[in-house]
Amino acid sequence: MTYTVGFRKRSNVAVLTTEVPTANHALAVIATVEQSVGKLDFIRSPQEGDIGIEMLRLLAKGSALWLGDAPDD
Repeated sequence: MTYTVGFRKRSNVAVLTTEVPTANHALAVIATVEQSVGKLDFIRSPQEGDIGIEMLRLLAKGSALWLGDAPDD
């Protein structure tokens, strides 16, 4: 399932987007955006619509469990 992450550069009013193939990729993009680029505007997927970061984390964890790649915690 693909995810689109929308964000703004600090000095720009236009929303930029990037599309990534998995929830884990989306979390990596979000971490980079929050640290260096600017404000996170939205996370969107075709199946869930607009979602928050916490929901994305749950989806990533569920995907890892489903694929058998979940860390032991």
